[in-house]
Amino acid sequence: MTKLLAVLACLGSIWSGAATAADAPKDIVLKGDAKCTSCHDEADAPGVLHIGKTRHGTRADGRTPTCTDCHGDSDKHVNYKGSDKPPKPDRVFGKKTATPASERNAACLSCHETDPKRHLWAGSVHERRDVACTSCHEMHTGEDKVRDKRTQPEVCFACHKEQRAQINRPSHHPIPEGKMACSDCHNPHGSTGPKLLVKNSTNATCYTCHAEKRGPFVHNHTPVSEDCGNCHNPHGTVADSMLKTRPPFLCQQCHDPANHLGGIPAIASNMASGVSINASNTAGITQGRACLNCHTNIHGSNSPANASKAMRFWR
Repeated sequence: MTKLLAVLACLGSIWSGAATAADAPKDIVLKGDAKCTSCHDEADAPGVLHIGKTRHGTRADGRTPTCTDCHGDSDKHVNYKGSDKPPKPDRVFGKKTATPASERNAACLSCHETDPKRHLWAGSVHERRDVACTSCHEMHTGEDKVRDKRTQPEVCFACHKEQRAQINRPSHHPIPEGKMACSDCHNPHGSTGPKLLVKNSTNATCYTCHAEKRGPFVHNHTPVSEDCGNCHNPHGTVADSMLKTRPPFLCQQCHDPANHLGGIPAIASNMASGVSINASNTAGITQGRACLNCHTNIHGSNSPANASKAMRFWR
């Protein structure tokens, strides 16, 4: 009886081991990669095997690509027997590669084309300018900088240098502080809106956060309802509130400062400064003054007391 139990225990361990081996996750080095990793190891190319720490190196996932899925069969590269550097793989993704961006992107889109975030890539400004997926994304590292809100801007600023300068001006969105990223407003993979905005218009994008400015108001300010960019530069300015320039100079781009109170019978007299405004010629008093001292609700007003056209946007 004791011998029988021993035999059964032995057989059980064999069956258990066989099941474990069959169900075990595949190694990082997949079947098609062995010929690559026999040369390209950590000593030869530091970081190349770090792909095992990314989604592209997920073990036991049937969608996991092999080296040749991305780089091509590269027969000349693999079978080279000389002592010099071998020919390049069929597809090379480095910054100095001769492989066209369209060909590199085709390798990525063979898996990622069905992603809803990328269905507008074809014809987008980035696609037309031969930006490759790997211009922004890194495959062989556990840290893809463009997917991290804190490090994403430095990837974008590698090309968008004017915006880099603007975002470092005194008045800016909190991108340098790591509280916002470029992708909060822009979709780099394509958009139905202008400038790759995540919404169909500038205002719709701004209202995602600034809903209180949306309106509708009893008295709408036309430049505001048309385009927030008429007055603001969202990447940063030297004026408060990211205004393109400070009031009254910003206001005077549309509004003539001379006699702008002419439609009002009387404005104020015996002011603390001793100045009386009789609404006949106000240029000497209003020019150089802050329009916002009176027009505080510049995005729009619901006050019934502001029915007069000249009195709109007052407190």
